[in-house]
Amino acid sequence: MKGYFSGQDIGVWLRRLRAMSWKELLQLWRDPVLLFFIVYAFTVDIYNAGSGVTLQLNNAAFAVLDTDRSAASRELAGRFQPPHFNPLGLVGQESQGLSLLDNSDALFVLDIPPQFERTLARGEPATVQMQVDASNSVLATLATADATQIVASYGLETGIARLGFASTGTGQIAGVPMISNVPRVWFNPNQNDAWFMAISELLNVITVFAILLPAAAMVREKERGTIEQLIVSPLTPFQVMAPKVLAMTGVILAATALSLGAVLAGVFGVPVRGSLLLFFAATTLYVVALSGLGLYIATLTRNMAQASMLSILVLAPMIFLSGAWTPPEAMPTVARWLMVISPLYYYIDVAYGVILKGAGLDVLGPSFAGIVVLGGLVVGLGLWRFKRQFD
Repeated sequence: MKGYFSGQDIGVWLRRLRAMSWKELLQLWRDPVLLFFIVYAFTVDIYNAGSGVTLQLNNAAFAVLDTDRSAASRELAGRFQPPHFNPLGLVGQESQGLSLLDNSDALFVLDIPPQFERTLARGEPATVQMQVDASNSVLATLATADATQIVASYGLETGIARLGFASTGTGQIAGVPMISNVPRVWFNPNQNDAWFMAISELLNVITVFAILLPAAAMVREKERGTIEQLIVSPLTPFQVMAPKVLAMTGVILAATALSLGAVLAGVFGVPVRGSLLLFFAATTLYVVALSGLGLYIATLTRNMAQASMLSILVLAPMIFLSGAWTPPEAMPTVARWLMVISPLYYYIDVAYGVILKGAGLDVLGPSFAGIVVLGGLVVGLGLWRFKRQFD
């Protein structure tokens, strides 16, 4: 069996690598649909994810069923203010509030009972009912959490005033010892959802193309009948596979640089606190690792449609097990065990650590090691399968 470099001069090998890599770039350039898909995914798609998806409550429509009609009830209802809440006004009957919930015209109805103000004046507990449309569980959870804080704050202020204490305006009571909880938000002090969503979408797009582009490059050879020419050429399997990985990795790195500078930093103002060299080194390792998986998929399929379908079957569990959408602590035990075999899990840790936290290799070393180990296994598997196809 001929070795990868046996009987070949290094200069000849490098010239072949350059020529084959240029061939791959030319083939990609002659595919306008795929080029458009790449540009769209690294710009418009990331912009839409950063600007159109939020994890905070915004303009939640609600109605108030105020059967007390007192100053206290109006004060409580008036604390639900935009931009988090969108008051629809008062409803006269409970059936009207339920109709708004049934028709999805309101997210919740705040039901203030009669004698609400008098009950508070007597120092007795007063209850407020909140009927929530939980068909969208995320919005319902956010609305319930925010409403609970508003009602609790109002109850605390009312109790302080009734006891004759003066509030300092910062949650403290003058002359009364209290524990003050002062949160400090690091890395994203304004808790801007666009930072998280834009970075997360960029990492997902890199993952998709790291598998899809090498697979497409190989499948095109099959569809056009040029794979037979490569088999009978004086090229080894590695010399055929390496240019595809090299060319597609270069394309993805260039698109990532464009997205990072023009969309993330330019549009959303995402700070890059760490080393760009470290980020692109991790991206290169990650893309090369998934390229081996893409080439392995290409050896199992005969056309682009089959390769795309098989890529989806691989991408779905990889993204699910990455922790991008669901925190690892919230996953079942088996899913947390399986996360260690998802390269995206380690890449997400590196990307957020470098971009937002400014972490270095001393902190991110284990995640780098995870990418290298999994990448070596995947590339080795792809090369083995590709070599078997040549043989």
